[in-house]
Amino acid sequence: MNLIRVGDKAPRVVLPDQEKNLIDVMAFGGTKLLSFHPLAWTTVCQRQMEGLESTVDMFAELSTQAFGISVDPVPSKKAWAEAIGITKTRLLSDFWPHGAVASSFGIFRETDGISERASVIVDAEGTVRFIKVYPIRETPDVNELLEAIRAL
Repeated sequence: MNLIRVGDKAPRVVLPDQEKNLIDVMAFGGTKLLSFHPLAWTTVCQRQMEGLESTVDMFAELSTQAFGISVDPVPSKKAWAEAIGITKTRLLSDFWPHGAVASSFGIFRETDGISERASVIVDAEGTVRFIKVYPIRETPDVNELLEAIRAL
């Protein structure tokens, strides 16, 4: 599958969060930041989610909701969120069907069974406005994402 492009309509994203709530991401008003990370319990992924958590208020000021998404199952997401102090950011589980959402965005790594590390910004109308795939060991720059959202 090919990487989704800026200007494309975003696929529907309905996944359980770390509290087992089924979340329909596109039902949220405003802008959505989908922060894909390969796996919980890794250092780079932890820094990525901590970056989202530390800027929740800045995202809110920009009418943006950030979501962390990986292929980890819900119980793992819950334990990880508690272990690293994530209380405001929804961590979504793309566990089953395994990686289906990541695949719909063209960022599922079949050989590894994980998603790429990627940021996707979707506007209120459901259109992809920004996408960046990062080297797997690179933490996304939250300030770059905030700037991209401000530029919408």
